[in-house]
Amino acid sequence: MQKTLIWDIPTRLFHWLIVASLLAQYATVEWLENKVQWHFYIGYFTLFLIVFRIIWGFVGTQHAKFSSFITGPRTVFNYIKTLFNRQSEPAIGHNPLGGWFVVVMLVLLTIQAVSGLFMTDDIFLDGPYRQLAGEETLALMNTLHHLAFDVLLYVIALHIGAVIFYSVYKKQKLVPAMVHGNKESATAGITDSRILRAFVVALIAAAAVYMAIEVYPPAPQADEYYY
Repeated sequence: MQKTLIWDIPTRLFHWLIVASLLAQYATVEWLENKVQWHFYIGYFTLFLIVFRIIWGFVGTQHAKFSSFITGPRTVFNYIKTLFNRQSEPAIGHNPLGGWFVVVMLVLLTIQAVSGLFMTDDIFLDGPYRQLAGEETLALMNTLHHLAFDVLLYVIALHIGAVIFYSVYKKQKLVPAMVHGNKESATAGITDSRILRAFVVALIAAAAVYMAIEVYPPAPQADEYYY
């Protein structure tokens, strides 16, 4: 088998930028003092990445599309039966089980990013939608924001464990493929990364996030002072 291009550049960039943004968000809250403003900014960037990936899941290259890796329960179950078979044929893109992990990750990231729009640091900073919500909604968003991140930690740990399992037990190196984009495959891969199309999608995603963050929410009301 020869190596062929499977993962396009936009998909690879999304993967590693999401990793970096999650680490940065955690650091700005848990490790660094007085960096909550950056936590908000990075959260907006994360929302941009999510919107980009969702659109790219419909118009991207072959193996980046949701239609290539979202399968029915029977396919997933049949794949699980071969999970511990060392000689099982490696998937070209995402395997049926890994494909659903992508969906779970995107859902959790979306919940965390959207709920973050309602957060506050209780001192200076409010999310752009905080003043539009009632107390019950704010309490729900606060719960979702922290719960989604806690669940994300478990999902990320499971993902890392799966990568180690495939590398050690099944001798399938997943991480290098997400760096250079190539896999050994008997079938043809993609011909290019559709960079121009990805640039257009990125502009659309950036515009959507800008509208959601800067245009749609009402301007915060100035405090009134009485003398």
